[in-house]
Amino acid sequence: MSNTNTDIAIIGGGIIGAAIAYYLGKAGHTVTVIDRGDVASGTSSKCDGNILAIDKDPGFDSQMSLQSQNLVKELSEELTLPFEYRNPGSILVCESEQEMEAAEKWVQLQKDAGLSFRMLDREDIHQESPYFSDHLPGGLECASDATVNPYLLTYALMEEAMNFGCQLRTHTEVTDIQHLNDGCFNINTTDGAVHTQKVVNAAGVWAREIGAMVGLEIPIYPRKGHILVSSRSQPVGERKMMEFGYLMSKFGGERQVDEETERYGVALVFEPTESQNFLIGSSREFIGFDSAVNHRVVQAIARRAIRFYPGIEDMLMIRAYTGFRPWTEDHLPIVSKVDDIPGFYVAAGHEGDGISLAAVTGKLVSEMINEKKEMIVPPEPLSLQRFQKKVTQ
Repeated sequence: MSNTNTDIAIIGGGIIGAAIAYYLGKAGHTVTVIDRGDVASGTSSKCDGNILAIDKDPGFDSQMSLQSQNLVKELSEELTLPFEYRNPGSILVCESEQEMEAAEKWVQLQKDAGLSFRMLDREDIHQESPYFSDHLPGGLECASDATVNPYLLTYALMEEAMNFGCQLRTHTEVTDIQHLNDGCFNINTTDGAVHTQKVVNAAGVWAREIGAMVGLEIPIYPRKGHILVSSRSQPVGERKMMEFGYLMSKFGGERQVDEETERYGVALVFEPTESQNFLIGSSREFIGFDSAVNHRVVQAIARRAIRFYPGIEDMLMIRAYTGFRPWTEDHLPIVSKVDDIPGFYVAAGHEGDGISLAAVTGKLVSEMINEKKEMIVPPEPLSLQRFQKKVTQ
């Protein structure tokens, strides 16, 4: 066992922790990252790799995503390791005229906020892909959306952080956190203690357990999702596609779908990767930490994909896997200092947007710790206190 002294300890070695380590290291801080597994071994390895604004609420949410897109573009030029950055834009496809009407309102709100959105008609989406079903009336596009390999981006950020002097302690589980009288923290682990001035809880779906170690209630819960991997045997599409109903599935709206699709929160997400495969999702369930693949969910996702792309029925599926989105009630992450515990910060709860928002989260946490007056996004909508106020009212 070994003991460590550090300025800032980050608990969590996924993409959020790696981004925070990178920006803090770049700012000259001594940083230690602690993870009970390996780098990117949790949610960051069980997801797609999108940097999206298309599925964000107009206003603060979409503006934060736009800032993150700009930062990821900069990172593609700054980081030593390439991470398969591409900027093809993405589309949402509507299934009915009712969805088209809702999409027009969505596009107008996003355009008013300065984002690069436009409507697509039936001819547009068939030019996008001849495999689309003839019953689809159109959709919408966000030109600024990008895609990355989430594994490679996490490793690229972590490698650069280590070049700045960051220490990485993997396969090291946090067992207890003590807030000392001098304001510092002792983090006890399965491989010795880490003595630090500040702690950043970037533990994703396990952030609630880490918070409990310092008597803090963090309302983050695991929301399970499935992803299918298929071989790219046909040129179905060149960029990310989601059905417009994905927004309703994500934010809890009502859809006209069959009972099983509704029960498992299935909505089509279709993404080509640089390695010539397709990722097909998605589902949303609250069933704790049960990570087993449910073949009924897999079948529901496959049926949904065939409804939009009838020609892929015979496409070879390679495998299916699951992961857990760290969910919050208002679908925004918690990126916040903790007023009652000076020196303790939370950066978790990104649900399905951890890849999208990693860069802006890392930058914002660095600015908080450096006590910058001007920050990349206003921190108030992301504060932990927004939930604590609800409890006390």
